[in-house]
Amino acid sequence: MTIALTGGGTGGHLAIVRCLLESAIKKNIECVYIGSQNGQDKAWFENEVRFKEKFFLSSKGVVNQSKFDKISSLLHTLKLSKDCREIFKKYHIQAVFSVGGYSAAPASFAALFSHLPLFIHEQNSKSGSLNMLLKPFATKFFSAFEKEISPYPVADKFFDNARIRKELKNIIFLGGSQGAQFINELALNLAPKLQEQNIKIIHQCGKNDFEKCKKHYQSLNIQADIFDFSLNLEEKMKNADLAISRAGASTLFELCANTLPAIFIPYPYAAKNHQYFNAKFLQ
Repeated sequence: MTIALTGGGTGGHLAIVRCLLESAIKKNIECVYIGSQNGQDKAWFENEVRFKEKFFLSSKGVVNQSKFDKISSLLHTLKLSKDCREIFKKYHIQAVFSVGGYSAAPASFAALFSHLPLFIHEQNSKSGSLNMLLKPFATKFFSAFEKEISPYPVADKFFDNARIRKELKNIIFLGGSQGAQFINELALNLAPKLQEQNIKIIHQCGKNDFEKCKKHYQSLNIQADIFDFSLNLEEKMKNADLAISRAGASTLFELCANTLPAIFIPYPYAAKNHQYFNAKFLQ
């Protein structure tokens, strides 16, 4: 059996794809991945050899676009959907599993046009636009935040590295897969005080602020474990005793799986303020 996994754009979506891939492999199900040339899809999966095949299409988001650009993007998505139908035929795809995000649109629409089962996983407490649009047509809609709760897919390695923290020796600052300027500034401002208390810093700062943060730590003569992006975030979490983090759903549940105490600072401009409601869900 071969299925298509689709969606991405940001780490929260892509982490689910990776979990689904690992689960499918255990069940001897082959997977084809359909993502986008834009966003982080290629960074995550371009070198992932466990997929039967990978396709990175020219799909792009429509949020904050003009009406004309939205219409243009929709027409382009329909064109890409036709390409996806050819992929389905070539690889004998029997079902499509979408994790949302703009890169999921072409394959998701193609699944409907091809009368293939479409399964959707919504990561956040407030559903994204594409998932809301396709939900009535989905064979099954999964969410950890709805009344009919579905388990949130988290890689086994986050559970494997879980431990009870008894001392505060290391703090990890997590700004999400793209980094967060506010959390970066907070980490840099706290760094001298943390050094005075012999607390080490692990800092995911994102690509845009990496050089700035690196130089700042060097100017303070602080040996911080600083990185822009990592496919092995569980190793970073394992070494931490406290997280100061955005509240993207994947990060939230990965922290829970790792039993890592966290202070959440939701991104205030997230669609429908979903990060706030993600964090509030844990109350």
